[in-house]
Amino acid sequence: MLALFRVEAALNFTFAYRISKSVPYLQWQKGYSCASNKMVGGNNNTRPKWRGVSAQACSAEDVDVNVEIKSQVQVHDGSLAESSSSKMASSTDKHSISLEVGSSLFRFIKGKWGSTQAKIEEETGARLIFPPSRNDESLIIEGTSESVAKASERIQLLIDEVVKSPALDYSHFVSLPLALHPQFIDKLIGFQNSILGINDANSSEVLGGSSNNDGTNEDAINIPLVSYPPKSTSTSTSKPRTSTLSELGIDKSIFIKPQTFHLTVLMLKLWNKERVSAAAKIFKGIEADVMDALDGRPVFIKLKGLECMKGSFAKARVLYAPVEVVGGEDRLLGACKIITDAFIKGGLVLEKDAKNTLKLHATVMNVRQRKRKKDDRRKFDWFDARGIMEQYGSEEWGEYVLPELHLSQRFVYDDSGYYHCCASFPLPKNTQAD
Repeated sequence: MLALFRVEAALNFTFAYRISKSVPYLQWQKGYSCASNKMVGGNNNTRPKWRGVSAQACSAEDVDVNVEIKSQVQVHDGSLAESSSSKMASSTDKHSISLEVGSSLFRFIKGKWGSTQAKIEEETGARLIFPPSRNDESLIIEGTSESVAKASERIQLLIDEVVKSPALDYSHFVSLPLALHPQFIDKLIGFQNSILGINDANSSEVLGGSSNNDGTNEDAINIPLVSYPPKSTSTSTSKPRTSTLSELGIDKSIFIKPQTFHLTVLMLKLWNKERVSAAAKIFKGIEADVMDALDGRPVFIKLKGLECMKGSFAKARVLYAPVEVVGGEDRLLGACKIITDAFIKGGLVLEKDAKNTLKLHATVMNVRQRKRKKDDRRKFDWFDARGIMEQYGSEEWGEYVLPELHLSQRFVYDDSGYYHCCASFPLPKNTQAD
């Protein structure tokens, strides 16, 4: 009798990443194995069970992301009168499992023109069924018990490679918003308009909004750099005044939108709803500890000047304003360590990110944000920041209190123009610096 095997949600997966480089991402017992995308922290003791209707039990050794996606195993034999144990199905019976993969990973499983999906189906004999809605994160695998196991193994190997690679971008981050200070927003808009040669009358339309439409003139990227003339004393960083923005690799898209200005505490890859929920739970659970680390007192920061992150000012990739914590940075760094340690313990931090040393900074320009026109064949991966440094290298951006802590989602924005807030809590406030 035909038996349908379905594991709802994610086969009771507990994705667990281990610190040891020798521990694989997903190790299936009975010969099923997958390579590791290592995460730090989490509980490595739980082993999810995978049972097929053929009564051949397969247990999966967990991979510790500390995000438990519970599932239920239902066996249907087509009869209410007889139990499934009374009739054992053969290995050729049809099985169907549902994996909570995450919509952001579907494109990697499909591949270009569906090539990866077709290869997996051809080599395993299973069928991959993607959901019709972008809100559904489940991938259905249909086939025999053997083909389903092989396809699941291949998918886990693929996910492991993708998560470790730059191909899957960071989706969320823990942020300290600075865009809540109107006076700071005005300074940033003035800075961007000055470089782009935009009149103040058009500033709110061009740089103040969150629209992707470019409100500048068609020739805006070809105007001479007259907005920030070189200082009277000649230096090695001087750039000829005849250079244009286009030649320097500068355009509107590489500027950070003022409404999204922030300090980054920790970057995260949360590729499905379960991981986002786990991150929000961790975030809400650290509020008291963060407040204790700050001694219940507000934190004031001062932003002054500009610096280049990796490379030279002649070929800059990231330009940022250094952060100085007024009265010493011990309290703030202590709070940031509590945040990072909590997410590491929860298994949501990539191993390489867990080893990074935090350097608080406020990015003002980044080439990763560059938007290219279809007819633009130039491959700028840098911009010339020498002229900008001559004018703004010692700029006083101001002193501000850090008002809130956010768990933010990248590429999605709230009505305020800031990144979508998944969770937040206020930090101590005061009207004057200590």
